[in-house]
Amino acid sequence: MEIRPILSTLRRHKTAAALLALEVALTCAIVCNALFLIGQRIEAVGKPSGIDEDRVLEVRVNGIGSDANTYAITNEDLAALRAIPGVERASAINQLPFRRRGSWNTSLSLTREQEVPTLNAAQYMGTEDLVETLGLRIAKGRDFTTDEYVDFARIGNEIDPTKATFPVLVTRAVADKLYPDGSTLGRTVYMGSTGLRVVGIVESLARPNTFQGPLTQQYSIILPVRLSYGEGFYAVRAKDPSRRKEILGAVVAALDKVAPNRLHDGQVTYEETRREYFQDDRAMAWLLVVVCVALLVVTALGIVGLASFWVQQRTKQIGVRRALGATRGQILRYFQVENFLIAGIGIVLGMLLAYGLNQLLMGTYELPRLPLWYLPVGAVVLWLLGQAAVYGPARRAASVPPAVATRSV
Repeated sequence: MEIRPILSTLRRHKTAAALLALEVALTCAIVCNALFLIGQRIEAVGKPSGIDEDRVLEVRVNGIGSDANTYAITNEDLAALRAIPGVERASAINQLPFRRRGSWNTSLSLTREQEVPTLNAAQYMGTEDLVETLGLRIAKGRDFTTDEYVDFARIGNEIDPTKATFPVLVTRAVADKLYPDGSTLGRTVYMGSTGLRVVGIVESLARPNTFQGPLTQQYSIILPVRLSYGEGFYAVRAKDPSRRKEILGAVVAALDKVAPNRLHDGQVTYEETRREYFQDDRAMAWLLVVVCVALLVVTALGIVGLASFWVQQRTKQIGVRRALGATRGQILRYFQVENFLIAGIGIVLGMLLAYGLNQLLMGTYELPRLPLWYLPVGAVVLWLLGQAAVYGPARRAASVPPAVATRSV
């Protein structure tokens, strides 16, 4: 098909063609970046925590007044929890991945004298059975032994942290960052002036929050520090995920039996904790989906409206072409090619706008760079949308009989 007659026609309708191309450009720019942001939200929601999510339960209690010995009560609590039918493991812990409450973090250095830390990591602490309770997998080394655990209350009082060396478990991400040559196991790193001897490497354990960015999400360490129920909370591992609600009820009863003068601050499954943490990301993803659909619908309606107007205005021209032997397929292709050219101009401009909008978002909200493959994907979507939208008006134009068209002269 000759392109020159189409270009000649478009030059006579510059304003309408320019407005449609501008509409396509804006849609392309916004949709490309919106799809990228949707992908970012979906990726965030799907981040691995490293723990056995469908079997972990979170239980919180607070004392009323002061207990004589919270560590003794904690030991009784843990014994009672482990005795519940259906409970496999239990541990007192300070935090879990992907939680809205505050987090414990620390800096790690290779030497005591190092002024700028090598990295910042989430600092997990807990009683015996912590690794088994969370379902963590130790890739190298070993778990803590019983004699390596110390009470949190002793640190700073009976134990001088500046002169002590504690065993520590680190995630594979931390190990690779500290010693890229793979020699982390057995090395001593420093948390301020406190020495930490790496005895094991955990495959994966995410931080409690994502504020530090995706590259540091797996920067976590575990210390063998016993916490009382007032300093942390209980993590319980269920044998059968289908009995989690039943086990939560038994957990409350068991804790009340040990010490009834306490307040329950929540008993939830980890899945509920994770769902709450990522609810804003899911809401944002759905909002962006609605925005994309709305923009695409508006653009499609604009294409349909302009194509219908041009068909009505060109009835005489169509009739003449049909009388001269133009087939319905040729008339149909004419309008499709015309729309393809307008959409193509808008898409090229839209790609430039999409890149510029991404640069603005990067500078304002510290978002990552838009991958280039989003641009051709957006272009294909808009081209297909344009061809689908123009098909109806073009088909009506192709079905106009020559005799009916010429009577409008």
